[in-house]
Amino acid sequence: MNVKSVEKLEKSRVALTIEASAQEFEAALDQAYRKERGRIMIPGFRKGKAPRKMIEAMYGAEIFYEEAVNEAYPGLYAQAVEQEKLDTVAYPEVELLEANKDGFTFKATVAVRPEVKLGKYKGLSAPKDVAKVTEKDIDNEMQPYVQRATRMVDVERKAKKGDTVNIDFEGFMDGKAFEGGKGENHDLELGSGQFIPGFEDQLIGVKAEAEKDVVVTFPEDYGAKELAGKEATFKVNVHAVKEKVAPKLDDEFAKDVSEFETLADFRKDLGSKLQERREAQAQRAFEENLLEQVTDDMTVEIPDAMVENRAQQMLEDYSQRITSQGISFEQYLAMTGMTVDILKAQATEGALRQVKVELALDAIAAAEKIEITEEEINAECDRLGEQYQMPGTEIRKIVPEQELKGDLTHRKAADVIYTSAKVGKAPAKKAAKKEEETKAEQEKPAKKAATKKAAEKKEEGEKKPATKKAKTEE
Repeated sequence: MNVKSVEKLEKSRVALTIEASAQEFEAALDQAYRKERGRIMIPGFRKGKAPRKMIEAMYGAEIFYEEAVNEAYPGLYAQAVEQEKLDTVAYPEVELLEANKDGFTFKATVAVRPEVKLGKYKGLSAPKDVAKVTEKDIDNEMQPYVQRATRMVDVERKAKKGDTVNIDFEGFMDGKAFEGGKGENHDLELGSGQFIPGFEDQLIGVKAEAEKDVVVTFPEDYGAKELAGKEATFKVNVHAVKEKVAPKLDDEFAKDVSEFETLADFRKDLGSKLQERREAQAQRAFEENLLEQVTDDMTVEIPDAMVENRAQQMLEDYSQRITSQGISFEQYLAMTGMTVDILKAQATEGALRQVKVELALDAIAAAEKIEITEEEINAECDRLGEQYQMPGTEIRKIVPEQELKGDLTHRKAADVIYTSAKVGKAPAKKAAKKEEETKAEQEKPAKKAATKKAAEKKEEGEKKPATKKAKTEE
């Protein structure tokens, strides 16, 4: 392997031109032959038994070139990255430049961790809210307990807004049922906005055992394009109409829903916990304001891939949370009228903010020469062990040490900002810099890519197949 050139590009990207020797290419060609020979038929030979030279003579020497390049380039790319000491943060874009019997040459363009020039990060000032709790706030805190204690009672009257109807439904378009438009024994609260506009309104006034045709028009921006803007008829069977019966708020209610004997003690506990949450929320907002000042005042050229990767990871995490609630992500998109592209675009702003903060904290850790001791790692494992109810030694086996160190390093770097700051007015934002960043965000494409840890990025990036065909010579 020979790195012919290393070219630095804009947005913290590097283009590596890498040569594979004839020997390296030959080894890859032999691997490709062994992998592909089972699908190649040669007269006079059983399938998979034809010699390589016979196959190349019949189909051309380049028959195995593409597969050989795909076999060889990941390892060669990894060697080049290590040799040039590059801290890559995304998958490489690979272009095959040339391939012949003497070897092959390819270009790998990859985003690398950008250099950060810190501005001010100590002695900052930011406003901080004073947490207060009112009786009305406590009333609101009680509502989830009231709702859980609320009973659903069948009624014989006509359904009204706020009632729940248990229904079977099936949607038809031009007389034909369409996919995803059917449900059975579904509890639908009228007025909840769970279904598309117009559906729930047409069920107001129905009674149990009734049948009704509900005619609706899907929104123009509905997620399923084959339904968007089109009229559909839902045949609905109403099994039951139910109303909510709320509990009486007294000492007995408090005993049923909590460990307290009286409603007064229960309310006092709710107020104390709400006070703690609001104080924590005020502290988080204070800290986020400080972090924003730090990132606004630093200079860095962030590669698009870092933001795209983080946005994709945020989307995947969101999808997992939806799935854990017992509904597929595809069903969620259909019900809400959202699309993956819309969610990705929405995630971009938050992804950019996260990337900026991490880069800033890494730079502060380097500037402050922050180091993590073995004792601190063990203490963190014990803390996580308590949180997840397992021994700290097990946490140490499960969570990679580099990840533990990274989290602790960021925490220490953030503490440098927080402990030196004071409560007060936040400084005016730098208008020119903010305007420039806003413009850059508007021009940024919406596409995203998967994210991984640093080591995973390199490893998985190496497995990506070559994107362009080789220029071959005999």
